[in-house]
Amino acid sequence: MADRDAGQLHEVAKAVLRPVFGFAFRVEVRGIDNVPLSGGALICPNHVSVLDSFIVPSALPRRITYVGKAEYMDSWKTRVLFPAMGMIPIDRSGGDSSKAALDAAAGVLERGELFGIYPEGTRSRTGKLHKGHTGAARLALRTGCPIVPVGLEGTAEMQPPDAKFPKLFSFARITFGRPITVTRYKGRSDDHLLLRELTDELMFEIRELSGQDYVDTYATKRSETLPAETAKARSA
Repeated sequence: MADRDAGQLHEVAKAVLRPVFGFAFRVEVRGIDNVPLSGGALICPNHVSVLDSFIVPSALPRRITYVGKAEYMDSWKTRVLFPAMGMIPIDRSGGDSSKAALDAAAGVLERGELFGIYPEGTRSRTGKLHKGHTGAARLALRTGCPIVPVGLEGTAEMQPPDAKFPKLFSFARITFGRPITVTRYKGRSDDHLLLRELTDELMFEIRELSGQDYVDTYATKRSETLPAETAKARSA
């Protein structure tokens, strides 16, 4: 699927999801004025539940595109809905997969659209906020687009990582923080110290918005975490 095709049904999907979410859950949205009304911007939430990928797009006034695992295309449950909501499926098993994902994301941002990325890389299995990968900062420096930190609260209770179905009538809150601007640094996407500095700033802002405890380790697909030094090679 071409990245321009992703999200073509965003408005339709959002029109369907909003009433469903409004009936099944209670979702409070704060700080929506911090999302730019035009131009490219990175939307960067914490990630504790599969529902995050539905709540964030449904709360936004603009279409958003994001990269997701190609494995989602193997399931009938997500094959249609995730791309409709804006997911670009990327095969992350190959050596060039990270570059392909970054190139696809940069194209979206350079067209003046919103792009979503979870800086933790995967869902937190502990409920804590984990160390951020540098992909969002790299994209911001490459394109000059601002980074909007997002704090999600309550989605882990709505649907924990290993739960098959969400808990109805539960409460969640999504808070959009003030954008982090990088225009003065544009073009310095290979400055590793700057990438880490911006990423740490982003994670600090997300922590303030989500109220999570922060741990200086990368999130993994398992319940345990890896030391930051061991996982360093996996950072985007």
